[in-house]
Amino acid sequence: MTATDPGTAQWTERYTGALMNTFGPPKTVLVRGEGAHVWDADGREYVDLLGGIAVNALGHGHPRLVAAVSEQLQTLGHISNFFASAPQITLAERLIGLLQAPMAEPVETRVFFTNSGAEANEAAFKLTRRTGRTRIVATEGSFHGRTMGALALTSKLAYREPFEPLPGDVVFVPYGDAAALEAAVDGDTAAVLLEPVQGEAGVVVPPRDYLPTAQRIAHENGALLWLDEIQTGVGRTGAWFAHQNPALVDAPVVPDIVTLAKGLAGGIPIGACLATHGAGKLFDPGNHGTTFGGNPVAAAAALAVLDVIAEDDLLAHATAQGERLRSAVGDPRVVETRGTGLLLGLTLGEPRAAEVVSAAQDAGFLVNAATPERIRLAPPLNLPDADVEALASAWSGILDHAFDPSGATS
Repeated sequence: MTATDPGTAQWTERYTGALMNTFGPPKTVLVRGEGAHVWDADGREYVDLLGGIAVNALGHGHPRLVAAVSEQLQTLGHISNFFASAPQITLAERLIGLLQAPMAEPVETRVFFTNSGAEANEAAFKLTRRTGRTRIVATEGSFHGRTMGALALTSKLAYREPFEPLPGDVVFVPYGDAAALEAAVDGDTAAVLLEPVQGEAGVVVPPRDYLPTAQRIAHENGALLWLDEIQTGVGRTGAWFAHQNPALVDAPVVPDIVTLAKGLAGGIPIGACLATHGAGKLFDPGNHGTTFGGNPVAAAAALAVLDVIAEDDLLAHATAQGERLRSAVGDPRVVETRGTGLLLGLTLGEPRAAEVVSAAQDAGFLVNAATPERIRLAPPLNLPDADVEALASAWSGILDHAFDPSGATS
């Protein structure tokens, strides 16, 4: 960066003049990243504790990911789905193996690749129609995407109402309430749709028997159990899938459909819908499609991410660093910390999440306000000790500024 390069103010002005106002004004304009750190257009450095919203599993610029993408792009970049590629096939096999590994009796599974989590959920939504039923039981506080089908499955009225009518026959019940779920599921239900941990709601963790009970309820009524692991999958909670994590469930869970995205390729757009042959009837030629889904570059990136997580033991690292982060943010003004691994939600004693985000950014840390009183942390799975220690040193001061912007506590 040189003195003549545009700064954040200039870039923000150009952003406002060129992009739709979908996300509001950007908090800053980032130009470079390395590991768990990023730099903005003014040269300020930040510790990235949001990880692109649980996407940058290996941080920024990881050499294995860069090498995999570069080599694959030089070899074979895009071919369409009239043809197959070795990375696409290998990645599907790897994901099936990871899903089936804990199962006492592995079930036959197939994969459909997409470009995003919303697209993965759209594919899953269509798959549920192959049961011959249309009713979906989802949960309050859920978030499954913003395309029309995924939005129909998302509970937040502010997201839904401007675009109604949405695809119908979706019922919402309180999250984590097994009795409410049992009352809502019947012989007309195609699928029960759950996040193992609700991410956008502020990292809401259900009771440990909730997912096993949901599986029983779904299967007793001939319905599918569909788990949205878009935010929780690929090691985020310290297990390959959150529904396999003994810290979150007290009994084995065997879902019929699992959707993935976010951290799967470490920042390269990809999504996946994994489904068993029990999922009604899987797609036939012409039932669904995608131009870019499963392209060789995205698949190669995902394989590199899976390799690094396994070889560097990042599942155990995420679990350990999650506990260290819990200690780092301990403060009377944080009344509860939920989550496991490196997906944590901090409940504040007052609705000052926006102020905490601003104060944290001023102090050199990027975090997220999931709700007015809840902060979400989803840093890279390879988050180093030094960055946890830096947050621990700065945290009290960040809360001081957030809870008393006038500086009265200083």
